[in-house]
Amino acid sequence: MSKVVVFGGAGFIGSHVADALTDAGYEVHIFDIVISRYLRENQKMIIGNILDRDLVRETVKGADLIYHFAAMADIAEAKNNPVDSSMFNIMGTMYILDACREFNVRRFLFASTIYVYSDHGSFYRSSKQSCELFIENYHKEYGLEFTILRYGSLYGSRANGFNFIRNCIEQALLEGKIVRKGDGEEIRDYIHIIDAANATVMALEGEYVNNFLMITGAQTMKVKDLLSMIKEIMNDEITLIYDDEHYSGHYKITPYSFKPKVALKITPKDFHDLGQGVLDNIYEIYQDLVESGKNPVYGSSITFKQ
Repeated sequence: MSKVVVFGGAGFIGSHVADALTDAGYEVHIFDIVISRYLRENQKMIIGNILDRDLVRETVKGADLIYHFAAMADIAEAKNNPVDSSMFNIMGTMYILDACREFNVRRFLFASTIYVYSDHGSFYRSSKQSCELFIENYHKEYGLEFTILRYGSLYGSRANGFNFIRNCIEQALLEGKIVRKGDGEEIRDYIHIIDAANATVMALEGEYVNNFLMITGAQTMKVKDLLSMIKEIMNDEITLIYDDEHYSGHYKITPYSFKPKVALKITPKDFHDLGQGVLDNIYEIYQDLVESGKNPVYGSSITFKQ
């Protein structure tokens, strides 16, 4: 049984990938700064910081495969803390990479972002671009095999506090409205987190060695159409507000600007329907709000459309 370490395995993407790897028969070790709420009995948990170089080395030793999801991933947080984001995202990655080199790990799989193509994303984008270049360097100089994973617009269970769809649903439930910075004309490829996790495990196949993959959904739509879907599911009882004055934080149709290595696009053959996935997400977030003591404005007096 191959040993896999999932750095950042307690988070949104990492926890789902850890589960998919376990289901596929791998021995899964999760490394994160906090214990995973989703830890399974047959998964091992290592609590630590990726800036702890000695602990990173000890964790990587004996591993066959490494997945790296640990990062300061909130674009706004990275923008406001450029030094911290660089230390965590770049130096943390370097420590993991060097441990992979030292202990002859079979492959290093890195969670990047579609923002590497863009002029948007501030220091978050810059840190991911830097990491991609260092990964290529480690392959050239030491023969470390890699796969770089560039994720599109993810949604679904366990989403973090800065996930767009989760924030929209939560705002709708608590305030009866959704405020979108931008005009809503932006086009996105949405992919359910479980589909993304399955594609991430699929990336272990030989054809993806030393390659760049875009993991995005097959359901492309404008942001305003997604928000209209949420509004309709909630019986049209919420208000949509677009605040696009002097705002340029989103790419419209394509993020292409910076020219990194061209990525293959990997899309699961079977995938969650966006409408059903959003509906399931609404129910889950509503329950989370109730359990945390918050009082949703909407939900108790309406029946969501099936």
